[in-house]
Amino acid sequence: MDKSLSPKRIDCVIPAAGLSSRMGSWKLMLPYQQHTILDASIENTLSFCSRVILVVGYRRLELIEKYKDNERILLVHNESYKQGMFSSIQQGVKHVESDSFFITHGDMPCIPSSIFQQLWSARGSCTVFPGSPTRPGHPVLIPQRLKHTVMHADVKSSMKAILFSEQAKYLEMDVEEIYLDVDTPKAYKYLCQRSHQNYQIDS
Repeated sequence: MDKSLSPKRIDCVIPAAGLSSRMGSWKLMLPYQQHTILDASIENTLSFCSRVILVVGYRRLELIEKYKDNERILLVHNESYKQGMFSSIQQGVKHVESDSFFITHGDMPCIPSSIFQQLWSARGSCTVFPGSPTRPGHPVLIPQRLKHTVMHADVKSSMKAILFSEQAKYLEMDVEEIYLDVDTPKAYKYLCQRSHQNYQIDS
């Protein structure tokens, strides 16, 4: 990607505090392309964003040890991670400094920098989704003015409900990457098969 297109300051919150209960094992550290699912998700994000705000909780010491020396990753501990993902988003958003900011998931390792770029190019006063109203996808670009709303919402709130309560822009991208999250063993198997097929094509 042309580095001149990348903003000088843009944060992305990645909640990575959950238990991975649907997977049956800790999905973020599962192997993927010579590293891990979370490694790939962070690497893709940092190919466009200037900083990742990584919110940790479950097995936090392992993640802190793994990423503590990366100056572009801010590690934030969510002590209340068992209350759900929104509690992690709230903790991460507290540290956002950029005018607009992204949220994406640590279990979505296939999002290329071009997706972030297209969302950034469409930024304005409202939230920008890559997909459609019925299937919005990730990452999501959020205007800074919503930071206060998110931080002061009830911990039982839904991030989608907050974002959907206002006007939003949908880019209607027809790409698999914005939906490919690795929540289950079946999804992980598909991810590995997909990666192997792409490797064969590239080779």
